[in-house]
Amino acid sequence: MGLTNSAMGIKTLDSDLKIHKESAEDIVVALAGNPNVGKSTVFNSLTGMNQHTGNWPGKTVVNAQGICKKETQSYVLVDIPGTYSLLAHSTEEEVARNFICFGERDAVVVVCDATCLERNLNLVLQTIEITNKVVVCVNLLDEAKRKNIKINLQELSKRLGVPVVGTIARKKATLDNLLKEINTVVDMKEEQKALKVTYPEIIEEAISIIEPVLRDKVRGKLDSRWLSLQLLDKDDTLYDEIEKYLGEGFLETAEIVEAVKCAKVILNKNEITSDRLKDLVVSSLVVTSEKVCKGVVVAHQDIYQSKDQKIDRVLTSKWFGYPLMLLLLTGVFWITITGANYPSQVISDGLFWFQDRLTDFFTYINAPDWLHGALVLGIYRVLAWVVSVMLPPMAIFFPLFTLLEDAGYLPRVAYNLDKPFKCCCACGKQALTMCMGFGCNAAGIIGCRIIDSPRERLLAILTNNFVPCNGRFPTLIAILTMFFVGVAGGGFSSILSALLLTAVIGFGIMMTFISTKILSKTVLKGVPSSYTLELPPYRRPQIGKVIVRSIFDRTLFVLGRAVVVAIPAGLVIWIMANIMIGDVSVLNHCANFLDPFAKFLGLDGVILLAFILGFPANEIVVPIIIMAYMAQGSILELDSLAQMKALFVEHGWTWITAISVMLFSLMHWPCSTTMLTIKKETGSYKWTALAFVLPTVFGLVICALFSNIAKLFL
Repeated sequence: MGLTNSAMGIKTLDSDLKIHKESAEDIVVALAGNPNVGKSTVFNSLTGMNQHTGNWPGKTVVNAQGICKKETQSYVLVDIPGTYSLLAHSTEEEVARNFICFGERDAVVVVCDATCLERNLNLVLQTIEITNKVVVCVNLLDEAKRKNIKINLQELSKRLGVPVVGTIARKKATLDNLLKEINTVVDMKEEQKALKVTYPEIIEEAISIIEPVLRDKVRGKLDSRWLSLQLLDKDDTLYDEIEKYLGEGFLETAEIVEAVKCAKVILNKNEITSDRLKDLVVSSLVVTSEKVCKGVVVAHQDIYQSKDQKIDRVLTSKWFGYPLMLLLLTGVFWITITGANYPSQVISDGLFWFQDRLTDFFTYINAPDWLHGALVLGIYRVLAWVVSVMLPPMAIFFPLFTLLEDAGYLPRVAYNLDKPFKCCCACGKQALTMCMGFGCNAAGIIGCRIIDSPRERLLAILTNNFVPCNGRFPTLIAILTMFFVGVAGGGFSSILSALLLTAVIGFGIMMTFISTKILSKTVLKGVPSSYTLELPPYRRPQIGKVIVRSIFDRTLFVLGRAVVVAIPAGLVIWIMANIMIGDVSVLNHCANFLDPFAKFLGLDGVILLAFILGFPANEIVVPIIIMAYMAQGSILELDSLAQMKALFVEHGWTWITAISVMLFSLMHWPCSTTMLTIKKETGSYKWTALAFVLPTVFGLVICALFSNIAKLFL
């Protein structure tokens, strides 16, 4: 069910948001809060798997909705973006503010962190200025107890003038009181006498001039005091939304224009500029938060001397921060490499067993060879390769990544890499999107939404492909093992493979910095923006929920996109391998055509063609190389790396070829899934084309330089 328009019939920014109500009596609850306060845990605990995700209308900001059912009532929870403020300095803050102001929600729950309540009250105070239908959820009471922090929830509720509920979101039973208080707020006939922030006398005088005029005109649709404060310092985005909500030209009426003009005269006489006004407003919020917390929050020890801080002194230190990051990255790769081998083989055996059954079926119905070849040896075999090679590493890597995120380590990675990215005129949050790219570059591109600055978001999108996704891991690992580790196997082999893979990826990270620096000095000039990065407390991750969430939200989502683009690729590859011109297939004709240029890059025509045909899915690059070398009409899999190495050496591979292939695998065009995601996120063919050209040019230049210099020493 879509949100209906207001009584005036005017469409707001968020009125196109589809609210998934099951009945008209469902209560719509906006779930707000600072980042890292456990808001998503509250959302997931209440809604379980009854969730819908999408983008806010016109915004690349994700919204999540979920249904929570109780005996007599159902609730629709809308998880609005995590934000520190409603002053709207970013897209996330704008979306959060607009839904609280103009979205047809029945109540707002503001989730706070019990360990740093005073800082979180900033958002609470701003929210209750907009609406009195507010419930404050003080979450992470277990963390507060661990740090010897005590909170008088009843006194806090009395001072704020709105219900306050204490929760431990991981324990679903503690959330029952939250739902009861939501019902109380929604059913309340009289308005709550919520705390109103008192601003300096001059600002209060200016507000008092505008508010009486607005009170008569808004008729309860918006809080007149809050709206008066906003009109003292015009925000174009908010101004437009108010006009849409209350009616075109509403703010241009003579009485309102005159009242605002008189109020600004008072501010100007007292030399209160726009920046000064913002400072005074923020200061008033901070002072009020301090007064509210005084005596309500009692800390029996200095929380900054807690165990978390001692751990951070090591993990974020100048001497240990980077080595520990590399060590952890190596460990994640080692677990992924060793853990993916067996399930990958099992899935492959199962899928290729089913291929044999399909062949039996086509034989039974006397299907023509070309139909069997196109559908089974072409489309299905490519799909089988993609799934068997891609699924196990993703099913291991994404949960590991999510566990680090859940435990609170990834913000420390962003903190450590903030300075290098600042040197490149970029944002430290790019480190997080870069980490996401290890699992899938398309997921990394989507993750760039966490970066507020449009310029810095573009930088992160355009350079994400320099870190290899798990689709490129099999190629890198196979070549490292065959030519630089040895094919005998064993524990030492997997450790050495992980170490060498980390070194290769370290080179990719270095290229990310270099390309980011070049872009920030040319087509995307600018200075790095400031942002707030809160280091959350370390928490014990919820392993079961992490596995389920990472598999459904990331692994299957990415795999689904790869499967869609692999289907036409399988058909094209089979056709090229089976249409003959003379005694040579179209596939090999194309390889021969590309061979002179490929030799200049340290490759050969078959390798370069395999990368071109692997555009839909990087996983099929090696199978195409094997197929072309063996002059077969369908994708093949050799039984061992030893056989594969012998085949490659027989066709002219040397250590130079091996390194050139790894370099080109690290730096070439993004796969089709990533390209589609870039187009969707940027909305621009120009930036999508640049995302294609940038890594490709780097790859061509570096491969050519390396191979030709290396040949001089042979």
